[in-house]
Amino acid sequence: MFLKFIKDFGLKKIIKKKLSGYKPVSSPDVVKTVGIVVDESYFLDKELLISELVNFGIDRNAIKTLSFKERVKPKEIVECCHFTRKDISVTGNFEKADVAEFIDTPFDMLISYYDVEKPPLVLATLKSKAKFKVGFSSVDNRLNHFMISSQAEKYTEFISELFKYLKILNKI
Repeated sequence: MFLKFIKDFGLKKIIKKKLSGYKPVSSPDVVKTVGIVVDESYFLDKELLISELVNFGIDRNAIKTLSFKERVKPKEIVECCHFTRKDISVTGNFEKADVAEFIDTPFDMLISYYDVEKPPLVLATLKSKAKFKVGFSSVDNRLNHFMISSQAEKYTEFISELFKYLKILNKI
């Protein structure tokens, strides 16, 4: 508990320093590849979210996810691309290879699917090389290019609003 507090405090300092000079640069490209950062300790319907994206025309093979878990139980089997606080170094770098690869992938769109601001999730969004970042309005507004005011439980509403505005912005 105490170590979690100290690590979060350090991550908040790193995030604050990086956000002070951070300007998200938008790209006029059409959305073909999508990355999703999900807080699995809060939202468990990741596959339903992906199927909703597929229903709107995104290729299933072009969608990759990165999940954050508070802790992984010893006998729990976890699929690829997840991270915990233990996978982040003191300097704010991701130590797992698959997480670092996800962060360095230049997605056409990154969906930050969490509405509760947690330092590890904010750091993953901030360090991502995605060209267009989308998230919830309840999270820091400097992180994303586009924000939707909704709740994480209402994933169908979120995706329908997202694609409504992506059409207006000529992203699809």
